[in-house]
Amino acid sequence: MEKRWSIKPKGDEIVVKKLASELGIDEVLGNLLVQRGIKTFEEAKKFFRPSLDDLHNPFLMKDMDKAVARIETAIKNNEKILVYGDYDVDGTTAVALVYSFFKKHTAEGNIDYYIPDRYAEGYGISFTGIDYAKENNFSLIIALDCGIKANDKIDYANERNIDFIICDHHRPGDILPNAVAVLDAKRTDCTYPFDELCGCGVGFKLIQAYAQKNNILFEELHEYFDLTAISIASDLVPVVGENRTLCYFGLQQINKKPRKGIKAIFELANVKREITVNELVFIIGPRINAAGRIKTGRDAVALLISDCSESANTSGISINITNTERRVLDVDITAQALSMINDNPEMIARKSTVLYHPDWHKGVVGIVASRLIEKYYRPTIVLTESNGKVTGSARSVKDFDVYNAIESCADLLEQFGGHKYAAGLTLKIENVVALQQRFEEVVSATIEEYMLTPEIEIDAELELKNITPKFYRVLKQFAPYGPENMSPLFVTKELMDKGYVRIVGTNHLKMDFQTAQNPRESIPAIAFGQANHFDDVLRKKIFTACYAIEENEYNGNTSLQLNIKDMKLD
Repeated sequence: MEKRWSIKPKGDEIVVKKLASELGIDEVLGNLLVQRGIKTFEEAKKFFRPSLDDLHNPFLMKDMDKAVARIETAIKNNEKILVYGDYDVDGTTAVALVYSFFKKHTAEGNIDYYIPDRYAEGYGISFTGIDYAKENNFSLIIALDCGIKANDKIDYANERNIDFIICDHHRPGDILPNAVAVLDAKRTDCTYPFDELCGCGVGFKLIQAYAQKNNILFEELHEYFDLTAISIASDLVPVVGENRTLCYFGLQQINKKPRKGIKAIFELANVKREITVNELVFIIGPRINAAGRIKTGRDAVALLISDCSESANTSGISINITNTERRVLDVDITAQALSMINDNPEMIARKSTVLYHPDWHKGVVGIVASRLIEKYYRPTIVLTESNGKVTGSARSVKDFDVYNAIESCADLLEQFGGHKYAAGLTLKIENVVALQQRFEEVVSATIEEYMLTPEIEIDAELELKNITPKFYRVLKQFAPYGPENMSPLFVTKELMDKGYVRIVGTNHLKMDFQTAQNPRESIPAIAFGQANHFDDVLRKKIFTACYAIEENEYNGNTSLQLNIKDMKLD
């Protein structure tokens, strides 16, 4: 697929030079900092050395005082508390965090957790879950990563004398649920300084507030940084502000003293390198998600709260098997979906994709939507049938708000929720065709043409001579990476292969790039999935390439290499 390149504007030259000089770093690195809004020595120090002092007072969040007071009352009166969360990574990590913390501070048998069944109950708070709470004498439910639009469910619970504390990070509706406390920094009346927390992040602020009020040392919360980091990485929230701080310390914990369930997963995946956000996103996240997609999210929570190596390993093996099942379904359904588009010229010509098949597995439709965007870069909804209704997931492309587009189809839907780039929805079977037509109309009327071509955002132009071990040592400290602080990409012109190009794997190129002007300077490069350039590279044609810089370990030796994201003939 053709990609458009865009180079970010350079930072103010005077500010860049001054900052680079004060820090003793290359001006290219100084420019990267200024592009990220870091303009002074002190700001750079905070960026490179996050501190737990940077975390905000949790009581700045609207309703936090009410939430803590209600939990204190429940514990004092020996009430039973149910920790309720969604079945994805964010929900299950949040449940594991809040349940583990309060289990230490409640009487034996007074706390439990509940993950809804994806198929029988669907997303979020369910009537079934509330009935379960009533039947088992739970009088307080702490809902995590869900509930912000569950007004009818909360009313149902209130009628049964069950109180709710909602910890969510999704956009609220016009009217908030009638809960004891609604913790969501996206509330219009909430002035909390950071509104990009994930659901697990809100859960962390809740236990932070409880600890603060009840004189529990903050050090006792450190063991929960890892769960928060996994959620931040997997839920694709911006890795800035509090998220960056929590992710930074979470990765430290995972590398130094991982909880038993996380250690088991990495051992089963044969991961022996330093754990970064990449490992959280591509190894831990999919496995935790697979439990809720294919079987039950309770399996993921059991893994995450396990304090026994043997049970953690057993849970890890089970989740690994489930993840393999998920992969098979993913490949099969993606192939079917692509065939439906390819066989329909009218569908190929559209600016959106809405596909429905009653037999598709509900647990992988979100993944399939993402796969379709890799082939047809446009807002996508994939639907299947569940419990007599049609349900599915939406995914978007850069800069396009799919939540707003779905909201424009609200009259055709039973329910929906989500955010700018991902959403879930439920509708009646008879409304599928109307949704396909309406969604296409909305997208066509509102999407800009440039949004339909994938973009590679390049941070700066770079000469090969700048790529030194010192340069990379500073560059590594820009991590942890994620939205709003992505791994820096660079562009270099007039590149040619030194003469060692070869195809590795199925369709990857391994090269040694040098500049046409200075053939003595060269650096290894890998271009995944770009064997189509082999002949041109072999003929020593001149390229411009955009790339990330990374370390490559081979036979015990570590060296720098370019990870080529795209190449264009000069």
